[in-house]
Amino acid sequence: MNVRLLTVAQAAGHLGVSTKTVQRMYRAGEVPHVRLGTPPRWVRISQTDLDAFIARRRIEVAM
Repeated sequence: MNVRLLTVAQAAGHLGVSTKTVQRMYRAGEVPHVRLGTPPRWVRISQTDLDAFIARRRIEVAM
């Protein structure tokens, strides 16, 4: 399984928001994340999970 993991800064850039916003989102459980290191201090968000988050938040416009 080949999973692309993004840093918080990369995820923020992808969404066009600040890193603090991404931190609030994963702390609130809105976006799944992975903690790496010993002790676990580095947060990574998979590209797939970020894409799924975007799809869930998408609002369709009726024409």
